[in-house]
Amino acid sequence: MSLPDDTPKFDPRMLEALVCPQTHAVLSYDAENQELISKAAHLAYPIRGGIPMMLIDEARPLE
Repeated sequence: MSLPDDTPKFDPRMLEALVCPQTHAVLSYDAENQELISKAAHLAYPIRGGIPMMLIDEARPLE
């Protein structure tokens, strides 16, 4: 999934300040799918317009 050139991009440096809202564990950045991954909670938080949606209700479960 590639983003148009004018779409705001997620700054990976934000990972230093963000944690999973459910487990407070560290997150990893999946650039291809534009998601932040919480392995501890088995959730993927979407990134829309360069902004992570850090709501548990917005996350999709990982298989």
